This record gives sequence, structure tokens and C-alpha cells, in this order.
Amino acid sequence: MSDHRYPIGKFELPATIDAATTRSWIEAIEALPREIAGAVERLDEAQLATPYREGGWTVRQVVHHLADSHINAYVRCKLAATEACPVIKPYEEGEWAELADGHDAPVELSIHLLSALHSRWSMFLWSLSDIQLDRTLIHPVSGTHTIRTMCGLYAWHGRHHAAHVTRLRERMGW
Repeated sequence: MSDHRYPIGKFELPATIDAATTRSWIEAIEALPREIAGAVERLDEAQLATPYREGGWTVRQVVHHLADSHINAYVRCKLAATEACPVIKPYEEGEWAELADGHDAPVELSIHLLSALHSRWSMFLWSLSDIQLDRTLIHPVSGTHTIRTMCGLYAWHGRHHAAHVTRLRERMGW
């Protein structure tokens, strides 16, 4: 049995990151809203309320988590692009998932939000030079990251959570 927590494996940063890798990450960020919309297409309320694994978030919470997380990531990238190595603020993602908008809101709200957000985010990322992509930020828990490595992390993050939904659908025969 595979580990349902990490359906595509844990994020691994490559030793070297070339231009093609960076492009593929930005393309994945750009594509996520369509991917997650397809993953939840035609799911009913009971299916949206199903956890992707025992003890895990529901499909609905996963979609809302993506919006919450990627809003934070977008802002963090913008801070890194405009400030000298800013220290960013973490947030309690598990507690956010239990708030009413993360627990009960229609998934369409976060899909629309992701669509607009990822359009802006990818436009911003495509505009950056190599020097700008290598600007840094500091996360108090995980350390120093560049905008480029944030692209890799969030490209993986989107695919990771979309896979939670698609693998659940496969397991449940939806």
C-alpha cells in the first residue's frame, strides 16, 4: 500500500536547477487551477466531505488549503523580490483548514481564487530575471529559500494535493 500522505513522494530539491527546470515549475504553477478544477469536477457534497486519507483533510479542505497556502506563497515571493531577504511569517495551516471558509465554503470559491491568483503569480514569475529568481527569503522554520526554489516547492505542492484528490477518486471508483 502506498503512503497516501505523499502520493507523488516528498519534495526533493534538485542539486542543480537549470532554466528548463525553472520553466517547468512555473508552468506547473500556471496549470494548477485547471488541474485541481478537473480533479474535483462532478464531485457531490458527500464526496467533497470525504478525507483523502484516514485522519486527513476532506477534499473540500484540500482545495481551500491550496488557495490559503498559495496566497501566502505569492506574497512571500513578492516580498523576496522587493525586500532584502525578508523573514516571512508562517501560519497554522491545520487551524486555517478548520475555520468556516476552509471547512464549509464551496470549492468553486477557491478554484476561482486559484485561477486569478495563479494568473498573477505566473505573470510575475515569468517577468523575473535569473538574478531576481535567486533573491532570498527566510522562513523561521525551514530556513532560507530563493524565489526559484519556492517555484519548485509550490509546483510540487500543487501536484501533491491534486494527486490526493485524483488518487482518492481512483481508490473510491468515483
